[in-house]
Amino acid sequence: MFHADDSSLQAIRARAYKLAESGRFDGAHAIERALIAEGWSNAGRAFQSDYMRKAISERCMAAAKVH
Repeated sequence: MFHADDSSLQAIRARAYKLAESGRFDGAHAIERALIAEGWSNAGRAFQSDYMRKAISERCMAAAKVH
C-alpha cells in the first residue's frame, strides 16, 4: 500500500513541477488548484509539505523571470 501511495505522490509532484516550470502560474496555491481541476484527488496531501510548497513557489518564480 505504501509503495502505491509513494508512486502516486511522486507522480503528482512531477506534474506540479512541470506546471510550475510552464510559467503560467504564480505560486503553489495556483498549482494546487490546477492539479485539483485536472482530477488529482491527492493534491491536497502532496501540498501539506512545506518543502513541496517552497519548491513549487521557487520554480514558479524562476519560470516567471524566463517568460
